[in-house]
Formats: sequence, C-alpha cells, structure tokens
Amino acid sequence: MVMSRRLPALLLAVPAAALVLSGCASGGAGASGGSSDGSGLTIVASTNVYGDIAQTIGGDAVSVTSIIDSAAKDPHSYEATAQDQLTISTADVVIENGGGYDPFVDTLVDAAGSDDLVVLNASELSGLIPGEEGTGHAEDEHSDGEHSEETHAEEDHAEGDHDHIEGFNEHVWYSVTAMDALAHELAHELGELDPDNASTFEDNYESFAADLGDLTSAADAIAADHAGEGVAITEPVPLYLLESAGLVNETPAAFSEAIEEGTDVSPAVLADTLALFDDGSVSLLAYNEQTAGSETERVREAAEAAGVPVVDFTETLPDGESYIEWMTANLTAISDALA
Repeated sequence: MVMSRRLPALLLAVPAAALVLSGCASGGAGASGGSSDGSGLTIVASTNVYGDIAQTIGGDAVSVTSIIDSAAKDPHSYEATAQDQLTISTADVVIENGGGYDPFVDTLVDAAGSDDLVVLNASELSGLIPGEEGTGHAEDEHSDGEHSEETHAEEDHAEGDHDHIEGFNEHVWYSVTAMDALAHELAHELGELDPDNASTFEDNYESFAADLGDLTSAADAIAADHAGEGVAITEPVPLYLLESAGLVNETPAAFSEAIEEGTDVSPAVLADTLALFDDGSVSLLAYNEQTAGSETERVREAAEAAGVPVVDFTETLPDGESYIEWMTANLTAISDALA
C-alpha cells in the first residue's frame, strides 16, 4: 500500500468556511524553520516534531511550518484556524501523525481540495498499525513517480479508518524505526517534486538515518543491562522508546487509557497502579508532563515515596532541540534512572 497520497480534485470541494475554525487569520501555525524568501518546496507538519524532521531532510531547499508548535496545544483536540487553512492551501507536502492523533489535518487537507498535495501519514508508514504493514523503504512503490486513480481513491478514505484504532499506540514519533520510514519516504517524495535537489535530500536522509542508528544503539545498551524490567507509565506516549530499550509496561491498561481519554480512573484501577511502587514491580515511572492531573500526580507521589525514579516525557519537541537531541536526552534520562 502506498502511504503517501496525492489528492484528486474533489467533485465537491469542501469550502474552508465549513471548517470548525477558531480565531482568525492571525492564529495557528508556527514556523519551525526553513527558507524565509518563499523559494523552494513548502512543507506543513502537524507538530514541531515532524517539522524538525522535515527541515532535517529538506534543508535549505524547503520551507517548513509546524501547526502545533508548543506544549500548550493538544493535537487531539486542536481546532484549526483560518491561518492554518491558508497555510495548508499553499503547501506542496503535508506531514501528519495519523492514527487519530491529529485529525484536524485531514479536515484542512480535504478543504484545500488540491490534486497535487502530497500527504505523508506517519502512522501508516510506520508498519505499527495492527494488521497492516508500513512501506519501509518504499522505492519500488514509487518507481514511476505516479499513483493510480484507484490508489488515490482508497487513500483518500484511509485516514478516517485509522481514527482511534483499538490496540494501536499512535505516538509513533517515539519509534525510531517509524521515523526512519517517514524520513526515507519524505526524501523520496521531495526528490520527485524537486529532482535538482534529489541527491541532497537522499544525503540528508542517510545522515539522519545514521543518527537514528545511534539512538538504536543507545536503546540496545540499556536493554543489555535492563531487558525485562518493569516500568509504569501515565500515558503510552513514550512506550515505543521504552520497549526498544527492553523495558516492559506493567501499568494497568485501564489507567493509561483513562488518562489519555480524559476520563476518571476507577478507585480499583488507581489502587492497582499505586501498588506497583510498593511491591517493586517497576524500576521507573514514565511521566507525561503535558497531561498532568490529580490522578497522575498521585501516581508520581507514590513513585517518589517508594524511591522509584520518575522520568518526564513530552509530546512535542522542547524549544531549541532537534528530534535527535530530544530522543538522545530521553534515552540518557532512562539510562540514568535505571543505573
């Protein structure tokens, strides 16, 4: 299955005014870097995580804008603005997480009604969705640089099918292999759109892939000493990274699901979660700083009282850090906590 899609012209274009928009043209997207003179390809990313990866692969040949550019914005509930719609309407490439994480992107893309827009869905590319395979290095699937109309039609409806997939952790940017697949596909698509810079995009990808390899080595080093050790989480945000280090999530599924969905945790489930820190079941608590509440704070307090290290994680890229720097720091924090 081809995971990037060029949208066909819509028979009935969805008007931008039909969007549920908040604010006016002054709100919305934040730039994550790129050329400032308007030259080159334009990439719009749903979050600054993907914006940074796009800038890394595209370099000076692209201009990148990230819609979610701070921890204050929640992609799950974000309401697109008129400025976001304008930004999407002028893009050559859009990168979304998919999997129900950033559904506002599909609304914006559908309203844009472009037949040339390339949309990359990180979840679909990842190969992590149950029952599906990602493209990995999908050069063969793009060998002619074109997609059939049948493929277009199937892909246009793929996003809705992947909203809130049971058993799927949509936080795929914490998966090194998923980001390798995305970066490789992005380099290929940029090369199709800008053949003069294709070799540069490929070189940038190879450099990024080497850095991802260093992340894998760091995770393997943790696994060598700590494989099989239990951890607790407040949300499954960093779970792919923890699992790559050989760690096992011992948290009751009902707890992390309730926190992620913003619903109350039952007393019994909360008690089971707190008990993890009393019986030595877990070696650390992975704590999502961006969704802290009374229940997660109780869990944190229990961990600290039991002497269990707490490692903080975020969903968006910290200011001033690249994706590689961010993930390196996360792995270092995990290693230090387990030492």
